[in-house]
Parts: sequence; structure tokens; C-alpha cells
Amino acid sequence: MSLRSQLFFLQLLIVLIIVLVAGTVAVRMQEQQIRDAYQGRMVGVAQSIAQLPSVVDAFDDEDPSAVIQPIAELTTQATGVTYVVVTDDVGIRYSHPNPDMIGRMVSTDPSVPLSGETFIGTQTGTLGESWRVKVPIRGADGSVIGTASVGTLESTLAADLQEDLPVLLAWLVAAALVGTAGSIWISRLIWRRIYRLEPEEIAVLLETRDAMLHGIGEGVVAVDERGRLAVLNDEAKRLLDLGDEAIGSPAESVLEPALAQMFGAAGDADETVLVGERVLLARSSDAVVDGRRVGSVLVLRDRTELHQLLLDLDGARDVTQALRSQAHEFANKMHVISGLLELGRTEKAVDFISRSGHGGSVVSGDVSPGVSDPDTASLLMAKTTICAEKGISLIVDESSTFEPDGTTDPVTVLGNLIDNAVDAVGSNGTIHVELTSHAKGCIIAVSDDGPGIPESLRAQVFTSGFSTKESAGAASRGFGLALVQRVAERRAGSVTVDESVLGGAHVLVTLGPVPAPFDGAQRQGSHGVLTP
Repeated sequence: MSLRSQLFFLQLLIVLIIVLVAGTVAVRMQEQQIRDAYQGRMVGVAQSIAQLPSVVDAFDDEDPSAVIQPIAELTTQATGVTYVVVTDDVGIRYSHPNPDMIGRMVSTDPSVPLSGETFIGTQTGTLGESWRVKVPIRGADGSVIGTASVGTLESTLAADLQEDLPVLLAWLVAAALVGTAGSIWISRLIWRRIYRLEPEEIAVLLETRDAMLHGIGEGVVAVDERGRLAVLNDEAKRLLDLGDEAIGSPAESVLEPALAQMFGAAGDADETVLVGERVLLARSSDAVVDGRRVGSVLVLRDRTELHQLLLDLDGARDVTQALRSQAHEFANKMHVISGLLELGRTEKAVDFISRSGHGGSVVSGDVSPGVSDPDTASLLMAKTTICAEKGISLIVDESSTFEPDGTTDPVTVLGNLIDNAVDAVGSNGTIHVELTSHAKGCIIAVSDDGPGIPESLRAQVFTSGFSTKESAGAASRGFGLALVQRVAERRAGSVTVDESVLGGAHVLVTLGPVPAPFDGAQRQGSHGVLTP
């Protein structure tokens, strides 16, 4: 049976049960109302007969029935009750619808009214089963001298109820028809809302969707119209460091501000954002169903390794250019030496070799005697050569001491700070580096003589995507200092920016001890460095 039919029959069954129960209760209530109405009438008639002076006085006559019987017949006709029976204090009838019964003993127990109480109930008498009221008749001295019984046949009550049933049944049938029509409408509405699919088809679609979402290599994040997370696949959980508990939460409370803002952007948008220490390519688009926007979808691609490779490639290209220049310079020196030897000026050639020495080599000498970390030393040597080719003096403080801490975090921080300083000073500038390592972490300070960072912007430079330099493309800058700050926060350190003694910017970074246990994934945070 189709879902549409199941919904219809289930709702129809509920409607019929409700109508049946309501009809039964309504019939019972109508029957009780009819009985209560007759009871109130019979009590009034019985009390009126019992208190009527002519009836009370007739008890002293030789033939009380001669006075009481006409009064009872007239009262019966006027009030619509079945009978009015008056008896003496032992139960002998003074009135009855059947005159032959006058003077005989009543067929039911008269003890209740004779005791001074009022009886109300159903009893079977000479006329049949009836709903009756019996009250005492009291004399002038207050003593009980007889009873007045007023009743209506149960068949009369049933007949009155049957007269009301057609109208009641008509209402019940109308209610059932309305309920049936409502069931048809609801079943069709639900059928259309679920795109005319059967439960089995919905289950297959759900399983297929889950398998697809959790199997693709991109992260998928979807929010509903209220801006709450509705879908979060496995890759998105990994990239954003979120769990299942994030589903249902507002996007602004669990996502990076740059990502959350993309959900509110109109139309499709592509941006490169920094999430934690990962560089992600995010693409947002509206989720539209039947021409109506029901939310937004964000597709995330991890570009951390690609971004790192591009930066490493840039660094390798710079080193290659430096080596090419040095090779050209070396060739010129060899030509000079060759010419001097051909001219027979051996002493001049030796003197020229002595004066040339081996300066300018990329691997010549130590950067600083105290820098024992090979990664940091290699980075400084490469950056020194690159800066020299650009006319920039990269000076490492002679008092610097730096030992390896087992991570690439110092290289990440130092490489980004030197790159920013190189961009700031341009040509013929000066960059000063000071390194200090100790048991609780390390300190990295980079100063330059560039234009510096205005005080009003020093808090914003750590925002992902913010840059004081002109961007070459969408979101191509603004990651360096943001990444430095996040590395420092992970290492329980800090980053401060102020004015250097050289006149430019002075950036001081403190890194705390390496968190234990160390997760190798932290090494993926390297950004803009040349790893040896």
C-alpha cells in the first residue's frame, strides 16, 4: 500500500473512532438531558399535588377518590406526564389512570414516601416500566397522611430520544464527511511535500546522500534559513575541527567569522580563508528547492599543502636566482684570473684570489654561532642571500641563541615575519632578527626600518585576510600574521607589534613549550617558509 493510502486510511480510522465516541457521548448526554427535564417536571407536579389544599382536605371525606381522581386526570393532561397516583398512608390508591385500580394497593413499595422522604427512580408498575417521583402528603399537623406519585413511561423517554437522534446523526455524519475530506487533503499535502516519494525511496535517497556526502574529498557545510548548521560531512568535521554536536548550532557560534560571513553573501562566492592553521578554498552557493531558497551550502577544499608548496617554490626560485647571479659573478672572476695568468702576472692573480676569498656563497660561514637549530639556521642563511640580492641587510643579533624544539613552529613564525619585513622595507633596507630559546619556549623578534604599522591598525593585522599591502588577487594576502598569532596561541604564547628602534615595525613573538603529546598534524601549519 502506498504511503498516501496508508495516511488516508489511518486518518480515516482516527476520524471514525472520534466520531463514534463523540456520537455515543452525545446520545448519552441527550438522554440524560431528557430524563433530567422530565424529572424536574415530575417533581414539580408531585409537590404541587401533595400541597394542594383540595387534595389534602379530601383525605377526610368518605370517598376521597371522588375529589382526587378528577384533579389527577386534569393534571396528567395538563403536564404531559403518564400518570398521577395518590394513595393513603397504607398505599391504597385514590387516583389512577385506570379507574379499576382505584381502591387497590399499589404494586410498588410506598415505604420511602410514607417515611417522609422523596423517592426518584425507575420502577415497574401496572402501566409498565416508568421513571417516577414519589413525595409524602402531609396533613395539617405535619404528619404523613398519604403519597403522591408522578411518573413517565420509559418508552416515552425513549421515543423523545429517538425524535432527537436524526438531527444528532446528521451532525455526526457531516463531521465524518468533513474529517474524511480533511484526511484526503492532508494525505495529498504530505505526499506533495515529500515530492511524491514512497518511504522506501526516501530511505534510499537518504542512504545515498549520506554515502555521497561522507565519501567525497571536499568538506560540505549546509545551513538552513535560520542560519543553523544542518549538514556537516566527515571532511568538513576534520577541516573545521567540529563534531556532531555542532549540528543545529548557529553558524556564527561555531565557524570562523570569515566562513560564517560567506553564508550571508548573495549569490556564489569563492574565497581563500585561514581556519585554524589550515588554508582552505571555500565556495558558497544558495540552496534552492522549487525556486525557493532554503539555505546555503559551503564547499571546502584543503589548500594548506598546495599553498605551502607554492610558497616553497617562490623561495626556491629566489635561491635559484641568487645562485645564478653568484655563478655569473664567479665566472667573471675566473675570466679575470685566466687573463692574469695568460699575461704572466701570476702574483697579481694570487693577490686577486686572496682578495676575492669565498664571500657571497650561500653556505659560507655561520649566521650566528648561537643558532644551533639547523632548520632555523638554514632559513636564515637562505633569507640572508635573498635579501642581499635585493639590497637588503638581514642582520642576526650576535647574542642570539636558538636550539631545536622538535617542531617547525619557529621556522613558520620566523619565515612569515622576515617575508613581511622584506615586503615592507623594499630595497636598501635593514632587517634585524633576534632569537632566544629557553626551557619554557622561545622568543622571536624581527625589526625593520620600513614605514611601520600605524597604531590604529596593529590590532587588525592579525585578522585573517587583512593586509596593509595591495592584494594581487582575492584573498591572496593577509595570512602571515594571522597564522603567526594562531601558532603562538596554540603554543600558549603571544604576539605584539610596536615601533622599532630602526623606525619601522617591531614584532615580538613568544612561544611556550611544545604541547604534549605533539600531533604531527601541527607541522602542516608551516606557512611561507623554506624548509631545508
